[in-house]
Amino acid sequence: MSGDVAQTSGVVLADAAMIKEAAGVIKRGGLVAFPTETVYGLGADATNTHAVATLFQVKGRPKFDPLIVHVASKEEACGLWAHCPDMTHRLMEAFWPGPLTLVLPKNERIPDLVTAGLSTVAVRMPDHPVALELIRQAGCPIAAPSANRFGGVSPTTAQAVEEDLRTRLDVILDAGPARIGIESTVVACERDTLVVLRPGGIPVEAIREVAGTVTVAHTNPAQPAAPGMLARHYAPRTPLYLLDGLTNPRVRLGPVGMTTGRMGLLSFGPVIEPSGFTITEVLSHQGDLVEAAARLFQAIRRLDAEGLEAMVATQTPEHGLGLAIMDRLRKASQGIALVAEGRLVLIDRSTP
Repeated sequence: MSGDVAQTSGVVLADAAMIKEAAGVIKRGGLVAFPTETVYGLGADATNTHAVATLFQVKGRPKFDPLIVHVASKEEACGLWAHCPDMTHRLMEAFWPGPLTLVLPKNERIPDLVTAGLSTVAVRMPDHPVALELIRQAGCPIAAPSANRFGGVSPTTAQAVEEDLRTRLDVILDAGPARIGIESTVVACERDTLVVLRPGGIPVEAIREVAGTVTVAHTNPAQPAAPGMLARHYAPRTPLYLLDGLTNPRVRLGPVGMTTGRMGLLSFGPVIEPSGFTITEVLSHQGDLVEAAARLFQAIRRLDAEGLEAMVATQTPEHGLGLAIMDRLRKASQGIALVAEGRLVLIDRSTP
Protein backbone atom coordinates (compact mmCIF):
# COMPACT_ATOMS: atom_id res chain seq x y z
CA MET A 1 0.00 0.00 0.00
CA SER A 2 1.07 3.56 -0.56
CA GLY A 3 1.21 4.45 3.16
CA ASP A 4 0.69 8.21 2.66
CA VAL A 5 -3.10 8.51 2.79
CA ALA A 6 -3.77 7.72 6.45
CA GLN A 7 -6.16 10.64 6.66
CA THR A 8 -8.45 8.98 4.10
CA SER A 9 -8.05 5.31 5.05
CA GLY A 10 -11.26 3.36 5.56
CA VAL A 11 -14.74 3.96 4.13
CA VAL A 12 -15.24 7.35 2.50
CA LEU A 13 -18.03 8.84 0.41
CA ALA A 14 -17.22 8.48 -3.29
CA ASP A 15 -17.48 12.17 -4.15
CA ALA A 16 -15.33 13.97 -6.73
CA ALA A 17 -12.58 14.84 -4.25
CA MET A 18 -12.27 11.31 -2.90
CA ILE A 19 -12.30 9.75 -6.38
CA LYS A 20 -9.41 12.03 -7.28
CA GLU A 21 -7.57 11.05 -4.08
CA ALA A 22 -8.23 7.37 -4.74
CA ALA A 23 -6.91 7.69 -8.31
CA GLY A 24 -3.72 9.12 -6.83
CA VAL A 25 -3.45 6.06 -4.59
CA ILE A 26 -3.71 3.79 -7.64
CA LYS A 27 -1.04 5.81 -9.46
CA ARG A 28 1.30 5.44 -6.48
CA GLY A 29 0.91 1.67 -6.42
CA GLY A 30 -1.70 1.48 -3.65
CA LEU A 31 -4.95 -0.43 -3.32
CA VAL A 32 -8.47 0.99 -3.52
CA ALA A 33 -11.81 -0.73 -2.97
CA PHE A 34 -14.38 0.75 -5.32
CA PRO A 35 -18.01 0.17 -6.32
CA THR A 36 -19.15 -1.42 -9.55
CA GLU A 37 -22.62 -2.45 -10.67
CA THR A 38 -21.80 -6.10 -9.81
CA VAL A 39 -19.85 -6.19 -6.52
CA TYR A 40 -17.19 -4.01 -4.88
CA GLY A 41 -13.74 -4.49 -6.42
CA LEU A 42 -10.26 -4.42 -4.92
CA GLY A 43 -8.25 -2.37 -7.41
CA ALA A 44 -4.59 -1.94 -8.34
CA ASP A 45 -2.77 -0.61 -11.39
CA ALA A 46 -2.86 -3.60 -13.75
CA THR A 47 0.47 -2.59 -15.32
CA ASN A 48 2.30 -2.35 -11.96
CA THR A 49 3.57 -5.80 -10.99
CA HIS A 50 4.40 -4.78 -7.41
CA ALA A 51 0.93 -3.33 -6.86
CA VAL A 52 -0.71 -6.47 -8.28
CA ALA A 53 1.48 -8.67 -6.06
CA THR A 54 0.34 -6.65 -3.04
CA LEU A 55 -3.28 -7.14 -4.13
CA PHE A 56 -2.83 -10.93 -4.21
CA GLN A 57 -1.25 -10.80 -0.74
CA VAL A 58 -3.94 -8.62 0.85
CA LYS A 59 -6.76 -10.68 -0.62
CA GLY A 60 -5.04 -13.99 0.15
CA ARG A 61 -5.62 -15.03 -3.44
CA PRO A 62 -3.56 -17.84 -5.00
CA LYS A 63 -1.46 -16.61 -7.89
CA PHE A 64 -2.78 -19.33 -10.21
CA ASP A 65 -6.18 -17.56 -10.22
CA PRO A 66 -6.26 -14.81 -12.90
CA LEU A 67 -7.67 -11.30 -12.39
CA ILE A 68 -10.15 -9.23 -14.38
CA VAL A 69 -8.81 -5.94 -15.76
CA HIS A 70 -11.23 -3.00 -15.71
CA VAL A 71 -11.14 -0.26 -18.36
CA ALA A 72 -13.06 2.94 -19.06
CA SER A 73 -13.51 2.55 -22.83
CA LYS A 74 -13.70 -0.01 -25.62
CA GLU A 75 -10.58 1.48 -27.18
CA GLU A 76 -8.65 0.94 -23.96
CA ALA A 77 -9.73 -2.70 -23.90
CA CYS A 78 -8.59 -3.32 -27.48
CA GLY A 79 -5.23 -1.81 -26.49
CA LEU A 80 -4.73 -4.69 -24.03
CA TRP A 81 -5.52 -7.54 -26.44
CA ALA A 82 -3.32 -8.89 -29.22
CA HIS A 83 -6.30 -8.60 -31.57
CA CYS A 84 -9.93 -7.52 -31.35
CA PRO A 85 -12.17 -9.55 -33.72
CA ASP A 86 -15.53 -8.44 -35.08
CA MET A 87 -17.47 -10.63 -32.63
CA THR A 88 -15.74 -8.88 -29.73
CA HIS A 89 -16.85 -5.49 -31.06
CA ARG A 90 -20.43 -6.76 -31.38
CA LEU A 91 -20.44 -7.93 -27.77
CA MET A 92 -18.94 -4.67 -26.52
CA GLU A 93 -21.52 -2.65 -28.45
CA ALA A 94 -24.34 -4.75 -26.99
CA PHE A 95 -23.25 -5.08 -23.36
CA TRP A 96 -20.62 -2.46 -22.47
CA PRO A 97 -20.49 -0.76 -20.13
CA GLY A 98 -21.91 -3.67 -18.16
CA PRO A 99 -21.35 -6.99 -16.40
CA LEU A 100 -19.67 -8.81 -19.30
CA THR A 101 -15.98 -9.79 -19.19
CA LEU A 102 -14.26 -10.77 -22.44
CA VAL A 103 -11.21 -13.04 -22.54
CA LEU A 104 -8.82 -12.78 -25.51
CA PRO A 105 -5.07 -13.18 -26.14
CA LYS A 106 -3.16 -10.42 -24.35
CA ASN A 107 -0.36 -8.16 -25.50
CA GLU A 108 2.79 -7.13 -23.64
CA ARG A 109 1.10 -4.35 -21.59
CA ILE A 110 -0.40 -6.81 -19.12
CA PRO A 111 2.05 -8.61 -16.79
CA ASP A 112 1.88 -12.40 -16.54
CA LEU A 113 1.09 -12.05 -12.81
CA VAL A 114 -2.30 -10.53 -13.69
CA THR A 115 -3.20 -13.44 -15.95
CA ALA A 116 -1.69 -16.24 -13.83
CA GLY A 117 0.72 -16.96 -16.65
CA LEU A 118 -2.05 -17.46 -19.21
CA SER A 119 -1.69 -16.02 -22.70
CA THR A 120 -5.14 -14.42 -22.41
CA VAL A 121 -6.47 -11.53 -20.34
CA ALA A 122 -10.00 -10.94 -19.02
CA VAL A 123 -11.24 -7.36 -19.52
CA ARG A 124 -14.48 -5.53 -18.80
CA MET A 125 -15.88 -2.00 -18.74
CA PRO A 126 -17.98 -1.55 -15.57
CA ASP A 127 -21.33 0.19 -15.66
CA HIS A 128 -20.78 2.47 -12.67
CA PRO A 129 -19.89 6.18 -12.78
CA VAL A 130 -17.50 5.96 -9.81
CA ALA A 131 -15.60 3.01 -11.26
CA LEU A 132 -15.31 4.64 -14.68
CA GLU A 133 -14.15 7.98 -13.26
CA LEU A 134 -11.60 6.25 -11.03
CA ILE A 135 -10.12 4.41 -14.03
CA ARG A 136 -10.04 7.59 -16.13
CA GLN A 137 -8.34 9.65 -13.44
CA ALA A 138 -5.87 6.89 -12.55
CA GLY A 139 -4.87 6.81 -16.23
CA CYS A 140 -4.34 3.05 -16.26
CA PRO A 141 -6.33 -0.18 -16.49
CA ILE A 142 -7.26 -1.44 -13.02
CA ALA A 143 -6.96 -5.11 -12.06
CA ALA A 144 -9.74 -5.87 -9.58
CA PRO A 145 -11.12 -9.04 -8.04
CA SER A 146 -13.92 -8.77 -5.47
CA ALA A 147 -12.86 -6.77 -2.40
CA ASN A 148 -12.93 -9.56 0.20
CA ARG A 149 -10.72 -12.32 1.52
CA PHE A 150 -10.24 -15.04 -1.10
CA GLY A 151 -12.92 -17.73 -1.27
CA GLY A 152 -15.41 -15.83 0.89
CA VAL A 153 -18.72 -14.12 0.19
CA SER A 154 -18.37 -11.27 -2.31
CA PRO A 155 -19.08 -7.76 -0.94
CA THR A 156 -21.94 -5.69 -2.33
CA THR A 157 -21.52 -2.77 0.09
CA ALA A 158 -18.57 -0.73 1.34
CA GLN A 159 -19.38 -1.87 4.88
CA ALA A 160 -18.92 -5.51 3.82
CA VAL A 161 -15.50 -4.60 2.39
CA GLU A 162 -14.55 -2.98 5.69
CA GLU A 163 -15.65 -6.07 7.64
CA ASP A 164 -13.42 -8.30 5.51
CA LEU A 165 -10.32 -6.16 4.92
CA ARG A 166 -10.54 -3.32 7.47
CA THR A 167 -7.19 -1.51 7.71
CA ARG A 168 -5.49 -3.43 4.88
CA LEU A 169 -6.64 -0.92 2.23
CA ASP A 170 -5.72 2.70 1.55
CA VAL A 171 -9.25 3.79 0.59
CA ILE A 172 -12.72 2.22 0.41
CA LEU A 173 -14.98 4.31 -1.84
CA ASP A 174 -18.62 4.08 -0.77
CA ALA A 175 -21.39 4.58 -3.34
CA GLY A 176 -24.11 2.46 -1.74
CA PRO A 177 -25.16 -1.12 -2.52
CA ALA A 178 -24.16 -2.72 -5.81
CA ARG A 179 -27.08 -2.68 -8.24
CA ILE A 180 -26.70 -6.16 -9.77
CA GLY A 181 -25.10 -7.86 -6.79
CA ILE A 182 -23.47 -10.76 -8.63
CA GLU A 183 -20.23 -10.85 -10.60
CA SER A 184 -19.87 -10.42 -14.36
CA THR A 185 -20.40 -13.09 -16.98
CA VAL A 186 -17.00 -14.18 -18.32
CA VAL A 187 -16.83 -15.15 -22.00
CA ALA A 188 -13.78 -16.47 -23.84
CA CYS A 189 -13.63 -15.45 -27.49
CA GLU A 190 -11.87 -18.46 -28.99
CA ARG A 191 -11.54 -17.89 -32.74
CA ASP A 192 -15.16 -18.04 -33.97
CA THR A 193 -16.43 -19.74 -30.80
CA LEU A 194 -17.79 -18.11 -27.64
CA VAL A 195 -17.48 -20.03 -24.36
CA VAL A 196 -19.04 -18.87 -21.10
CA LEU A 197 -16.37 -19.55 -18.47
CA ARG A 198 -18.45 -18.12 -15.61
CA PRO A 199 -22.17 -17.25 -15.64
CA GLY A 200 -22.95 -13.84 -14.20
CA GLY A 201 -24.77 -10.54 -14.60
CA ILE A 202 -25.49 -10.93 -18.34
CA PRO A 203 -27.70 -13.98 -18.97
CA VAL A 204 -26.39 -16.54 -21.44
CA GLU A 205 -29.65 -16.19 -23.37
CA ALA A 206 -28.93 -12.49 -24.00
CA ILE A 207 -25.46 -13.29 -25.34
CA ARG A 208 -26.93 -15.91 -27.68
CA GLU A 209 -29.34 -13.32 -29.09
CA VAL A 210 -26.35 -11.22 -30.16
CA ALA A 211 -23.76 -13.86 -30.99
CA GLY A 212 -25.64 -17.02 -31.92
CA THR A 213 -24.03 -20.22 -30.67
CA VAL A 214 -22.55 -19.98 -27.17
CA THR A 215 -21.36 -22.90 -25.07
CA VAL A 216 -20.99 -23.06 -21.28
CA ALA A 217 -17.71 -24.46 -19.95
CA HIS A 218 -17.30 -26.89 -17.08
CA THR A 219 -15.20 -25.77 -14.11
CA ASN A 220 -11.56 -26.88 -14.11
CA PRO A 221 -10.28 -26.22 -10.56
CA ALA A 222 -6.73 -27.29 -11.44
CA GLN A 223 -6.26 -24.53 -14.03
CA PRO A 224 -8.90 -21.77 -13.90
CA ALA A 225 -9.12 -19.81 -17.14
CA ALA A 226 -11.02 -16.99 -15.44
CA PRO A 227 -11.88 -15.74 -11.93
CA GLY A 228 -14.56 -17.61 -9.99
CA MET A 229 -13.96 -20.98 -11.68
CA LEU A 230 -12.64 -22.83 -8.64
CA ALA A 231 -14.89 -25.61 -7.35
CA ARG A 232 -15.09 -24.04 -3.84
CA HIS A 233 -15.69 -20.29 -3.76
CA TYR A 234 -18.02 -17.58 -2.41
CA ALA A 235 -18.28 -19.56 0.86
CA PRO A 236 -19.50 -18.16 4.22
CA ARG A 237 -17.99 -19.26 7.54
CA THR A 238 -21.23 -21.05 8.42
CA PRO A 239 -21.54 -24.33 6.49
CA LEU A 240 -24.01 -23.92 3.62
CA TYR A 241 -25.98 -26.85 2.20
CA LEU A 242 -27.92 -26.83 -1.05
CA LEU A 243 -31.41 -28.27 -0.76
CA ASP A 244 -32.00 -31.22 -3.06
CA GLY A 245 -35.13 -30.03 -4.86
CA LEU A 246 -36.82 -26.74 -5.75
CA THR A 247 -39.50 -26.53 -3.04
CA ASN A 248 -39.19 -24.88 0.35
CA PRO A 249 -38.96 -27.49 3.13
CA ARG A 250 -41.21 -27.88 6.17
CA VAL A 251 -38.87 -29.65 8.58
CA ARG A 252 -38.32 -30.83 12.13
CA LEU A 253 -34.83 -30.72 13.63
CA GLY A 254 -33.16 -33.90 14.98
CA PRO A 255 -32.77 -36.68 15.97
CA VAL A 256 -29.12 -37.55 16.73
CA GLY A 257 -27.14 -38.00 13.53
CA MET A 258 -29.18 -35.29 11.86
CA THR A 259 -29.15 -31.55 12.55
CA THR A 260 -30.20 -30.50 16.04
CA GLY A 261 -29.00 -26.88 16.34
CA ARG A 262 -29.93 -23.40 15.11
CA MET A 263 -30.50 -23.49 11.37
CA GLY A 264 -30.89 -20.76 8.77
CA LEU A 265 -32.83 -20.92 5.50
CA LEU A 266 -31.87 -19.00 2.36
CA SER A 267 -35.00 -19.18 0.25
CA PHE A 268 -35.45 -18.08 -3.35
CA GLY A 269 -39.16 -17.41 -2.90
CA PRO A 270 -41.88 -17.22 -0.19
CA VAL A 271 -41.52 -19.65 2.69
CA ILE A 272 -44.03 -22.16 4.04
CA GLU A 273 -44.64 -21.30 7.69
CA PRO A 274 -43.72 -22.73 10.07
CA SER A 275 -40.62 -23.89 8.23
CA GLY A 276 -38.72 -25.29 11.20
CA PHE A 277 -35.77 -22.93 10.66
CA THR A 278 -34.48 -20.48 13.27
CA ILE A 279 -34.09 -17.60 10.80
CA THR A 280 -35.01 -17.16 7.15
CA GLU A 281 -33.75 -14.86 4.40
CA VAL A 282 -36.02 -14.59 1.33
CA LEU A 283 -34.26 -13.47 -1.84
CA SER A 284 -37.45 -12.46 -3.67
CA HIS A 285 -41.04 -12.72 -2.45
CA GLN A 286 -42.12 -12.42 -6.09
CA GLY A 287 -39.70 -15.08 -7.31
CA ASP A 288 -37.80 -12.49 -9.36
CA LEU A 289 -34.32 -13.65 -10.40
CA VAL A 290 -32.96 -10.11 -10.84
CA GLU A 291 -34.00 -9.17 -7.30
CA ALA A 292 -32.68 -12.48 -5.97
CA ALA A 293 -29.27 -11.94 -7.55
CA ALA A 294 -29.03 -8.42 -6.10
CA ARG A 295 -29.83 -9.72 -2.60
CA LEU A 296 -27.86 -12.99 -2.67
CA PHE A 297 -24.51 -12.12 -1.09
CA GLN A 298 -25.90 -9.73 1.52
CA ALA A 299 -28.49 -12.33 2.57
CA ILE A 300 -25.75 -14.94 2.98
CA ARG A 301 -23.70 -12.47 5.03
CA ARG A 302 -26.65 -11.74 7.34
CA LEU A 303 -27.21 -15.45 7.98
CA ASP A 304 -23.49 -15.93 8.48
CA ALA A 305 -23.52 -13.37 11.30
CA GLU A 306 -26.22 -15.21 13.28
CA GLY A 307 -24.03 -17.91 14.87
CA LEU A 308 -25.94 -20.74 13.21
CA GLU A 309 -24.97 -24.40 13.07
CA ALA A 310 -25.61 -24.39 9.33
CA MET A 311 -27.66 -22.74 6.60
CA VAL A 312 -29.70 -24.38 3.86
CA ALA A 313 -30.32 -22.76 0.46
CA THR A 314 -33.18 -23.61 -1.85
CA GLN A 315 -32.50 -23.83 -5.56
CA THR A 316 -33.54 -21.37 -8.28
CA PRO A 317 -34.61 -22.04 -11.87
CA GLU A 318 -31.49 -22.26 -14.04
CA HIS A 319 -32.30 -19.68 -16.68
CA GLY A 320 -31.50 -15.98 -16.87
CA LEU A 321 -29.67 -14.85 -13.74
CA GLY A 322 -30.71 -18.09 -12.06
CA LEU A 323 -27.79 -19.82 -13.79
CA ALA A 324 -25.35 -17.43 -12.10
CA ILE A 325 -27.11 -17.71 -8.72
CA MET A 326 -26.90 -21.51 -8.80
CA ASP A 327 -23.24 -21.32 -9.87
CA ARG A 328 -22.47 -19.25 -6.74
CA LEU A 329 -24.55 -21.47 -4.43
CA ARG A 330 -22.96 -24.69 -5.67
CA LYS A 331 -19.46 -23.29 -5.19
CA ALA A 332 -20.35 -21.89 -1.75
CA SER A 333 -21.93 -25.13 -0.51
CA GLN A 334 -20.34 -27.73 1.73
CA GLY A 335 -22.82 -30.41 0.71
CA ILE A 336 -26.50 -31.12 0.15
CA ALA A 337 -29.57 -31.08 2.39
CA LEU A 338 -32.31 -33.68 2.13
CA VAL A 339 -35.74 -33.81 3.75
CA ALA A 340 -36.42 -37.40 4.82
CA GLU A 341 -39.73 -38.17 6.56
CA GLY A 342 -40.07 -34.53 7.43
CA ARG A 343 -36.62 -34.27 8.97
CA LEU A 344 -33.65 -32.39 7.59
CA VAL A 345 -30.48 -34.38 6.82
CA LEU A 346 -27.19 -32.64 5.96
CA ILE A 347 -24.67 -34.54 3.83
CA ASP A 348 -21.12 -33.23 3.37
CA ARG A 349 -19.43 -33.60 0.01
CA SER A 350 -16.71 -35.66 1.67
CA THR A 351 -19.17 -38.14 3.16
CA PRO A 352 -18.88 -41.51 1.31
